[in-house]
Amino acid sequence: MQQSGLKWMLDLRKKWLAFSYLNLFFVAVALGLIVAATLTILFQKSYLIGFIIGFLPVLALLFFYSKSIKIQLMDLAVFINQRFPEVEDSTQLVLQAPENLNFLQRLQVEKLNHIIPQLNQPKEPLKKLRIGFIILVCGLIASFAIQKLPIVQQHQTEDEQAVKQISSIKDVIPPEIKSVDVEIIAPAYTQLSTVHQKQFSIKVVAGTRVSWLVNTNKSAKAIKFIFNEKEVISLKPKNDEHTEWNTAKVITRSGFYQVETDGRKSDLYLIEVIEDQLVSIKIIKPEQQTVIDFGQPQKVSLNVLLSDDFGISSAEINATIASGKGESVSFKQIKLSFNQTVSGKEANLSKVFNLKALGMNAGDELYFFVKAKDNHGQESRSDIYIVSIADTTALMSMNGMLGGVNLVPEYFRSQRQIIMDTENLLKEQSSISADEFKSRSNNLGIDQKLLRLRYGKFLGEESETNIGEAPDEEAHHDDDHDQGKQKEEQKFGDATAIMDEYSHKHDNAEDATFFEPEQKAKLKATLTEMWNSELRLRTYKPTEALPYEYKALRLLKDLQQSSRAYVAKTTIKTTPLKLEKRLTGELDKIVEPVSNQQRKKSDIKNKILKAAIAVLEESKQGNVLAFAEQKTLSNSRVYVVQAATQNPSIYLKSLQLLNSLTEGNTLSKSQLSSIQHVVQLLITDDDKLPQAGNTNSGSSLGKAYFQNLKSKQ
Repeated sequence: MQQSGLKWMLDLRKKWLAFSYLNLFFVAVALGLIVAATLTILFQKSYLIGFIIGFLPVLALLFFYSKSIKIQLMDLAVFINQRFPEVEDSTQLVLQAPENLNFLQRLQVEKLNHIIPQLNQPKEPLKKLRIGFIILVCGLIASFAIQKLPIVQQHQTEDEQAVKQISSIKDVIPPEIKSVDVEIIAPAYTQLSTVHQKQFSIKVVAGTRVSWLVNTNKSAKAIKFIFNEKEVISLKPKNDEHTEWNTAKVITRSGFYQVETDGRKSDLYLIEVIEDQLVSIKIIKPEQQTVIDFGQPQKVSLNVLLSDDFGISSAEINATIASGKGESVSFKQIKLSFNQTVSGKEANLSKVFNLKALGMNAGDELYFFVKAKDNHGQESRSDIYIVSIADTTALMSMNGMLGGVNLVPEYFRSQRQIIMDTENLLKEQSSISADEFKSRSNNLGIDQKLLRLRYGKFLGEESETNIGEAPDEEAHHDDDHDQGKQKEEQKFGDATAIMDEYSHKHDNAEDATFFEPEQKAKLKATLTEMWNSELRLRTYKPTEALPYEYKALRLLKDLQQSSRAYVAKTTIKTTPLKLEKRLTGELDKIVEPVSNQQRKKSDIKNKILKAAIAVLEESKQGNVLAFAEQKTLSNSRVYVVQAATQNPSIYLKSLQLLNSLTEGNTLSKSQLSSIQHVVQLLITDDDKLPQAGNTNSGSSLGKAYFQNLKSKQ
């Protein structure tokens, strides 16, 4: 019987160890997958090698430090004593030899041998296994997510980009050429690895060095590359049998080329060049024009997103501080750096302008732009952004507000008066009682409310549109309502009648058309600042109200000045007239003005291309082309070659079909139509010749109005 309890504990230990080993294995696999995905992305290692590098060290560390795989029978006895009260803290007696036990201990062991086998197996090992399985699933998801990130995918495909972009093009290799190996070495600034391909058509970055190794089936006398039907490069033999030929060239522009082997020319092969783009600069914040009003912190946050196709090398901020006014204005240029280092293809940069640290005062302006340089040395810059500090002294002055168009002249001084009264209240706060301070602050809030309501009239508002308006205000409101009619008795539960009592339907602030939409938006912003000022004055916080008062005044001045038309002062110097020529009335030297224009001579090109379209249409009917028609196609081919040199991706296929047609081959109707489409693209618009204008009247309404005037004469 003694062995039954011990056997149960041995089985529990085996189960515990098995689940613990499996749990550690799951954790090691999860971490190994994450490490493998990371190493594969960063160092271009194989996934299996990365997994081994991450899995084995993690598994060794877990086995070395984990306590769950080092559990002994005595540890299980302590665990059983704590978990099951019925064993009476005596499980360790089962592990001792019978001869070492006294009479009472042997009786307890016999009791335990009956109790222990009937105990439920603990669930702790299974719980640990579940945790390990969850970690394994999370590792799989994390590994998959790392490889699917957009930046990671871009990094993975960076070196294979040129091959993938060209793999869809199927070249027709001449039968005398056994194979071709094209080595593409991109410029160093692109950080692209060397690429090898087995076809002639290429798509490379500008400045790429391309090397060709051509193997022929038999000995060849000469092999040449003809670029854009102008430049000819002869290949050099590498062996005595003249079956291996090579050459190299730096590709700088798009076009096409063909291979000439012992006088036999191949098809046209595409050369497409990818130009290095400038760094894209996108300023997220601030706005292009930012005004720091009174009371606002004199700090501006700059957030910039930079992106480039091959990499960014540097970025900086060029700033200019303008101080003073009029002829005494001075400029100070500074260069600022970002808080982060610039590297890679994308960068999210930030900078906080501390205007005080830059030495700016009220009325000064900061002009800045961001300049970035890519790995190729190309520079790009953003638009100019302006940050200005509002000058409260200039706002409080009446300069510029006494002349010109004055929309609401009597109200501007009221806002200035509210500001001055608020500042006086703050100065006298320590010398007056709290009740008087609150009373004066509340009175200023009332003045601000009246001013806001007056400005609201320019937006179509007839009364305060705030919650809590007194019902009797509506009864005494001076408007177009018929106040003489007796009010009908309201029916109990009539929702419409109740809403009519508290609503003001005959006018809507959004329907006001006194201002232009831009002016209306500024006036709405002014009313908002006035409301914020009123709120703080009514709650006895004039210090917080002052910034809103200044901003409202600034918006009012901007609103007034925006309606002005500024005309620059100009002078003119006329040629002095001779006194004897004045008032003589001789007009023989005065002639009508004549405008001479040189028209572009594109008629010949258009004539040839249009004739080629007609010949292609005849060829669609199955007619055999005469010598003159073939000559027309040959003449039009010159313009197609020029277009294919500039844009081979569009015109090269049609040029190949046109070459086949001029050689006497038969093309399908769809192929002829594609040639026609390309030729049609090359036809330029004819210059418009002078012609008589249209003397007809503009509309029937104008005619009727004119006839009505004639009939009344």
